[in-house]
Amino acid sequence: MTQEDLFKNIIAHAKEYGFIFPSSEIYDGLSAVYDYGQNGVELKDNIKKYWWDSLVKLHDNIVGLDSAIFMHPRIWEASGHVAAFNDPLIDNKDSKKRYRADVLLEDHIVRLEEKIAKEVAKGRKRFAESFDEEQFRTTNPNVLREQAKIDQIRLEMNKALNENDLAALHQLILDCGIVCPVSGTRNWTDVRQFNLMFSTPLGSNSEGASQIFLRPETAQGIFVNFLNVQKSGRMKVPFGIAQTGKAFRNEIVARQFIFRMREFEQMEMQFFVKPGEEMKWYEYWKQMRLRWHLSLGLGEDLYRFHDHEKLAHYANAASDIEFRFPFGFKELEGIHSRTDFDLASHEEYSGRKLRYFDPETNESYIPYVVETSIGLDRTFLAVLSASYREEELENGETRVVMRIPPFLAPVKLAVFPLIKKDGLPEIAQEILKILRLEYNCLYDEKDSIGKRYRRMDAIGTPFCITVDHQTLDDKTVTLRDRDTMLQERIPIDNLPGIMDDKLNMKHWLGKLT
Repeated sequence: MTQEDLFKNIIAHAKEYGFIFPSSEIYDGLSAVYDYGQNGVELKDNIKKYWWDSLVKLHDNIVGLDSAIFMHPRIWEASGHVAAFNDPLIDNKDSKKRYRADVLLEDHIVRLEEKIAKEVAKGRKRFAESFDEEQFRTTNPNVLREQAKIDQIRLEMNKALNENDLAALHQLILDCGIVCPVSGTRNWTDVRQFNLMFSTPLGSNSEGASQIFLRPETAQGIFVNFLNVQKSGRMKVPFGIAQTGKAFRNEIVARQFIFRMREFEQMEMQFFVKPGEEMKWYEYWKQMRLRWHLSLGLGEDLYRFHDHEKLAHYANAASDIEFRFPFGFKELEGIHSRTDFDLASHEEYSGRKLRYFDPETNESYIPYVVETSIGLDRTFLAVLSASYREEELENGETRVVMRIPPFLAPVKLAVFPLIKKDGLPEIAQEILKILRLEYNCLYDEKDSIGKRYRRMDAIGTPFCITVDHQTLDDKTVTLRDRDTMLQERIPIDNLPGIMDDKLNMKHWLGKLT
């Protein structure tokens, strides 16, 4: 199965089993906008809670905030979004399709990387156990040639983006021979900038309304509340403010399912530090955030760091944690050293002092900021992509199973009576009554037990409890494991303790302390 086919299967599965639906589908949908179904909303909330608790619960110096989506328009002038929050766009004259110039170049680089991967695969097949991949990559002429192309394209692209040289971006696309995926032609327009913010009038009538923006990020709500949180919470630098919430960007080239949407959710933490100590904390949070991702158990080989060569106007260091989606390695989380740009800029535009007084040194200063910003929807997609499996069983059947980390699974437990009589449903309901106080549980008595197991595999339910006639004799039930499909007899009285060991999020949080 190709990666493209895999991704299509994941998207279809997400809809069929209540994870994600196209928004407004009965009206033919709305491009790049999606709704989370009954299983999707549970998984999303579990990811959010794990992120929140790992920061706010496990750190004495990190607190939470929920700022408004509507904010004073001057905030976006101070942040630089009005002047600089743009994407470089290019149109193909034949297909009339619009693309981001930098994404076209990045996709071209991915294709070159795929050529290298094929060469490496050939070498591995040829040399078998004696294959040395590092030596192969540094000596094979085909690999070296393609890598040189990649390095040169990156160099020229980053230079053009840093200098806002749109003509150079256009020429690089032509030099690379990039064609439109739809028309197959190279008939490109010039590259131009497009601002991504949504605007809306605010007021009781059109004449008196003022123009405001839907926030394109959640970070600014943290910065403008810096002193409110610091003073009311008696916070001492270094300290952090965490926030989750919706953000909105008028993405012209929205694609790849929920990876790039116009309405999405962020999980951000801004960590305020003393000037001169920002790089120490930047490195600290790079490692801490990677550790959080690895704790999900999706696989270490699915993650990598990508340090920025092109820095945003506010940053002196930046790195992405990238995840290997079915469409390649893409940004999952950004860690940025934002210097004092945000607080200093808001101080200038608002006329209010945004400084921290250090009682130990008797000095007042504008703190520097280290930011961790992760897309909740992208993390959801990462979990979905890494969990999806199509497995062939010993009897020749195929099962689709979502190997979602148990503590994140939308439904943690399913309780089944083997048949709908002989008092088995009543016992199953009593077990359900006990366990649903702690976990999201599901009761099902329809179809054969095998079909019920398959339904639970498809939504990622880690454990199924089956009540049968032996239960009437010895008060034990069958506990079935999603991943191994092994079944064992468990006394009913032991179920709460066993489920706590296997499902309680605190055990995963404990590994992060």
